Amino acid sequence: MSPLLQIARRNIEEITAIRRDIHANPELGFEETRTAALIASKLSEWGIDVVEGLAKTGVVGTIRGRRGGGKTIGLRADMDALPMCEFNGFAHVSCRQGVMHACGHDGHTAMLLGAAQAIAASPDFAGTVHLIFQPAEEGRGGARAMLEEGLFERFPCERIFGMHTYPTLPLGTFGIRKHEMMAASGRFRVRFTGSGGHGGASPHTSVDLGLVAAHFLLGLQSIVARNVPPLETAIVSVGYVGGGNPNALNVIPAEIEIGGTMRAFTPEIQALIDRRIREHAEIFARTEGAQAEVETWWLADPLINDAGATDIAVAAAIDVVGAGAVNDNMQRVTAGEDFSSMMLERPGAYILIGNDRHAGDGGGNVHSPHYDFNDQALPFGIAYWISIVNKELEGRFGVE
Repeated sequence: MSPLLQIARRNIEEITAIRRDIHANPELGFEETRTAALIASKLSEWGIDVVEGLAKTGVVGTIRGRRGGGKTIGLRADMDALPMCEFNGFAHVSCRQGVMHACGHDGHTAMLLGAAQAIAASPDFAGTVHLIFQPAEEGRGGARAMLEEGLFERFPCERIFGMHTYPTLPLGTFGIRKHEMMAASGRFRVRFTGSGGHGGASPHTSVDLGLVAAHFLLGLQSIVARNVPPLETAIVSVGYVGGGNPNALNVIPAEIEIGGTMRAFTPEIQALIDRRIREHAEIFARTEGAQAEVETWWLADPLINDAGATDIAVAAAIDVVGAGAVNDNMQRVTAGEDFSSMMLERPGAYILIGNDRHAGDGGGNVHSPHYDFNDQALPFGIAYWISIVNKELEGRFGVE
């Protein structure tokens, strides 16, 4: 076991209990009042300067090295849960119906708290560490909200680092790549309206929105297949179709709504997808005498890892688990992450930590009702954060 992992395991029972407490009490974006209070309380207990209420529920802790001087870096974790029901049966299952930590943010918060506790106990480094606990990562714009409220003006950072659980990576491993790492993530919503009518007696006098919707759904598939250049990556997926009344099956609806998600790695492809969704909706509506209202919006920019910061992240991970357990050129990921907004303001690196998948409770993938952050990954994440401080701020943690 590396010396960094030994440090990370010193208080692992306490950190595990915190993680499970957060999991059992999930909160949606900008509503993380209990979680934020717990974080602030623990940071204060460990002698760390704390600022609360940034972007409503955000918390920033600051640790200054005893050797003064040096650089200033930011380590970021997200706090919010998802609006979905949990199907696990363990003791720390969500106590809030319809809200669940299905993306590991409870683990992210716990790992950064564990690192904060260890670093604050003996701040043997030169420089300053800002611990950024961000609200509302899941589509509600928490990163942008923190930036708008002066995150980096109030807490200057020369580099920033983030981390996310990744169940398809084995426990005790890390994955990262330079440059493009994660996709821009967006949403679209299209509302078709028409006259509606009697589907049995007089369908010929009605505007059949079912036909419009069918053409539109098929047309969406041509965007990636025939509009996006073959060497580019893009995704357009439908996640919602709604219209009519299941108790009135002979009525052609007067309104149908379709919504979904978009992914791309460049601004050019983002603009292309936006334009083609709008064109498809308007053209297919017009052919049947219907109207289309189209809304598209992007929740996260493409996440671009800075080359120099990535080198630091790779070296830090190697010091924890060894070179053989760090993939420094992994495939790009089409998931979105709003930490990308912070990385547009400051150079940084975002790494994925192995979480493992297995059958049964807690073993699903993220955004699954059977997911739970693997507590065995906590020491690896804590050790990684400590190692980042070693690499960036001349820390001596775990050094003989």
